Amino acid sequence: MRIVNQKDVIANGDRVLVLGLGRSGRSAANFCAEQGARVVAVDEAEGAGELESLHEAVEVRRGEPFPDSGNFDWVIPSPGIPSRRYGGPGPRVLGDIELAARTLCVPIVAVTGTNGKTTTVALLEALLRHAGLRAAVAGNVGRPALSLVGEPLDVAILEVSSFQLEITQCFAPEVSVVLNVAADHLDRHGDLEAYTAAKRRLVEAQTPEATCVLNADDPTVAAFANATRAKVSWFGAASRTTDAARAAWVDGNAVVLRLPGGEQRIRLDGSPLSHRHDFSNAAAALLALAALEVDVSKAAGGLKDFVGLPHRCRPVALRAGVSWIDDSKATNVAAAEAALRGSDRPLLWIAGGRGKGLDFAPLAAAARGRVRRALLIGESAREIETSLAGTCPTLRCENLDAAVRAAADEARPGDAVLLSPACASFDQFRSYAERGESFQRAIAALDEGAGA
Repeated sequence: MRIVNQKDVIANGDRVLVLGLGRSGRSAANFCAEQGARVVAVDEAEGAGELESLHEAVEVRRGEPFPDSGNFDWVIPSPGIPSRRYGGPGPRVLGDIELAARTLCVPIVAVTGTNGKTTTVALLEALLRHAGLRAAVAGNVGRPALSLVGEPLDVAILEVSSFQLEITQCFAPEVSVVLNVAADHLDRHGDLEAYTAAKRRLVEAQTPEATCVLNADDPTVAAFANATRAKVSWFGAASRTTDAARAAWVDGNAVVLRLPGGEQRIRLDGSPLSHRHDFSNAAAALLALAALEVDVSKAAGGLKDFVGLPHRCRPVALRAGVSWIDDSKATNVAAAEAALRGSDRPLLWIAGGRGKGLDFAPLAAAARGRVRRALLIGESAREIETSLAGTCPTLRCENLDAAVRAAADEARPGDAVLLSPACASFDQFRSYAERGESFQRAIAALDEGAGA
């Protein structure tokens, strides 16, 4: 049972301003109203939010500018709202992640990283449940963190983003996991240094009794060890040579764990995990389980039943010896780079969309010798084409459907067609999920056309 800091938890009569009426905003408004607070929830969009689920005591204002936050005891902003809109982080500003952490009475495992967060938290949930523990995931995954409060749990698992972390004050999970840090969301944070600082907040308030699981192969993440008082567990190839008491690394189709009681070898070849970066995520998850003193061998039995998440390097079709892979979730350069390097087939690579102000140059090295042709779509097509000059042939396509048709015309048995955009989807789609679904429909349409 964790010790909850009841000081600074919302109290009866507190004046609370909730900014944004998305899922996290509505859950925060309801939670505060249930504590007896006087809640005003504001969204500048006229038709924002599903208000039927709101507590009757919440005062709702839609289509209005945000009021002066100085008139409230607490400000709870939705993650998508930049801190400059409400005066920046401060002692009166609480994100829903930190509010949940100050209220939950079970150990918290919090996972962040530029890529791989959602796969890792889903894997943690599956393995903990296989070990017989009540576990649930929330946070940056669609389910608000505050929805876990009051649920019968043994462990709470939180996926946390840089947007959520940048306003935390003393968020101190029992176990933190940092998978990787690469340039992303620079349009929000301004530069890589500020983005990294937001990620680093996950480990800064941890106590010496806590555990911090860090990627030894990522120099930026490895430096987080100097910013935490928690015990550090390392995963990655560099862990083979470290003298750390707790470490994990990938060896072929297995993860090797070094724990105080000796080494354990956990095989992954019976699981749906197929890419090298997923093996690395599994190593991090297994170290987190060890930090919770869970029987790792027992929990690892859940690997064979783990269902991978959609739009994350997921094979979705096999046509005439050509594998079609949906990695629409690769919305930044580092994610697409990992997907390219993780393939063992010649690639027809579909990329492009709305850029995030990132440098596409690293994609050239990843594509060299792996990509037979890059099929480029969306607003960033020209910029990516310039970055790939001299690396591989390119073709700019009008849209995703056209790229799929072009890939089908050129693909040969043994090839793979990979949708890994390195960009956001918002120039042509509402979300990466819609983009991935459109990709799958376009593949299905090829078969329909062939039979016409």
